[in-house]
Amino acid sequence: MNAYVIFGILFALAILYNFLNGFHDAANVVATIIASRAMSSRAALLLAAVANFIGPLMFGVAVATTIGKDLVDPDSITITALIAALVSANAWNIITWWFGIPSSSSHALAGGLVGAALIYGGVAIIKMDGLMKIALALFISPILGFMFGWLILKLTYWLARGATPKINKTFNRAQLVTATALALSHGTNDAQKAMGIIVMGLVTLGFQDHFYVPQWVIVASAIPIGLGTASGGWRIIHTLGGKFYRIRPIHSFTSQLASSLVILGASVLGGPVSTTHVVSSTIVGVGAAERKSQVRWLNLTDIAVAWVITVPITAALAAALYPILRVFLGP
Repeated sequence: MNAYVIFGILFALAILYNFLNGFHDAANVVATIIASRAMSSRAALLLAAVANFIGPLMFGVAVATTIGKDLVDPDSITITALIAALVSANAWNIITWWFGIPSSSSHALAGGLVGAALIYGGVAIIKMDGLMKIALALFISPILGFMFGWLILKLTYWLARGATPKINKTFNRAQLVTATALALSHGTNDAQKAMGIIVMGLVTLGFQDHFYVPQWVIVASAIPIGLGTASGGWRIIHTLGGKFYRIRPIHSFTSQLASSLVILGASVLGGPVSTTHVVSSTIVGVGAAERKSQVRWLNLTDIAVAWVITVPITAALAAALYPILRVFLGP
């Protein structure tokens, strides 16, 4: 098949991945600000969409480099394997959205990429240092989210000691800043994953002689994640916004601040993280800091199960898809 056609398929799937990412992860940015009634749902989604679009344009391409260069050498994998990885990740995003499960788009893409790479070239083409970097970022970031959420709520209560209930108005206004910061960090980290795959395709097909992220790829990746966020994933917004505990302005403000610090820090360091799991863990950390008994811990079950099974399922699906796609697209 013509190289331009094959790249067009890869590019369309990458754009779809970013749209689904924004749609799926809209809840991460807006759920608490809606639940705390600081903003209307429409205004919150619009704010998140704009910031999600701007984020990828501001903070470099370290995550794209990790995904596209440090896990698998672009010269050692085929375009068909990359397409299998994207199909797997997109399918899992749609399935988990349908059932309202806050799973990780990042886990889905990492799993799909590893599964496709293994079925194509075996363990030899996977860079273990890069794999460990990604695994470490995905594993540690929710723990940091919980810790930051716990600490920031405690600190906020200490700073606001003696305040009257009117301080809730201050927390609501402050959420304009923290929600924007969270949306910027989400767009920065998550949009770069598709960038990495697109550039891998360009290198694999010979359209670029080495890995670098052109400006048009950055813009093309930013647009769909913003549009996806504007569309909103209401099933998951319900899960994050109300199932853990009754969220008040102070909870929303502190969880957004904690989440944005973790995600933006990871983005600058090139660590691809799961926004879903970071935000979920900070919400729980904030609730636990106030009173452990107020958190509905059993409602973490779906998130925990998705956290465990996403990588193996998407890896297996990509591995199963590769031989089928190879018949139509070539190696």
